[in-house]
Amino acid sequence: MLAAQNACAKQNYPRGALYVVATPIGNLADITLRALHVLQLADVIACEDTRHTQTLLRAYGIDKSNAQLLAAHQHNEAQAAQTVLEHLQSGLRVAYVSDAGTPAISDPGARLVMCVRMAGLAVVPLPGVSSVTTALSVAGIPADAQQQGGFLFAGFLPTKAAERTAVVHLLQKEERTVVLLEAPHRIQALATALLPLGQRQLTIGRELTKQFEEIATVKAQDFSAWLAQDANRLRGEFALVLHPAPMDTGNAPDTRVLKLLLAQLPLKTAVKLAADITGESRNGLYELALALKAAPADSATESA
Repeated sequence: MLAAQNACAKQNYPRGALYVVATPIGNLADITLRALHVLQLADVIACEDTRHTQTLLRAYGIDKSNAQLLAAHQHNEAQAAQTVLEHLQSGLRVAYVSDAGTPAISDPGARLVMCVRMAGLAVVPLPGVSSVTTALSVAGIPADAQQQGGFLFAGFLPTKAAERTAVVHLLQKEERTVVLLEAPHRIQALATALLPLGQRQLTIGRELTKQFEEIATVKAQDFSAWLAQDANRLRGEFALVLHPAPMDTGNAPDTRVLKLLLAQLPLKTAVKLAADITGESRNGLYELALALKAAPADSATESA
């Protein structure tokens, strides 16, 4: 705690503010010094599960009474927000944590933040671990390979089979990278639902940051088989990265414009201009450009 105090000593932590604090998704060592300092400083800690949070605090040597912990989960978030507002208006510092990761993305917290901001009170974000960015960081997808607009965070798909199938149908047309989350008891159903995505690459992050962390990239159509290879793969939380849609080889873009641009410009610039000129998918043009660059010089320039 001394390191946290020293690192944060010159920073300002105003009273009457809500601090949105990211916590580890598995590995306790992933907590930030700033998070430790604020959790120690907070008068009240609103949390998704008071028992889970009390265990977390004790692991770091932070002593808070049960009276200082306020349950704020998806079923009582509106009511809890009013209590938080009362604490803030009386000048207390309130920290909010979910069970793991960054609050208000897939976990509760967004309604609480909205209520506090609408009341004209300060909300201070403390960045940290997120399963979304953790999974993306090991998927190995270059930014140039993604469609303009980056990635789509789809989170947990619907639990009802018909609704889940409808969403997957939409994902078939989605060219961007897509991040999905899933619990172990539904992972087999999700793997079955993703079968229509066929050859599209899927990076699997299982138990990220934990002792039995496993990361693999397979074709979407092979995900079910991958799970079946080891019974332990059905355990733990999943963060999945669906790679950008591959180029449609049945309707391959005209290479002439791209070749001309590649001869004069850097790859990224050539792909962007070729997409603007031809209206073709930037993702498809990028893959084609990589193939052209990798080809021998004579074959890459013939018929240019």
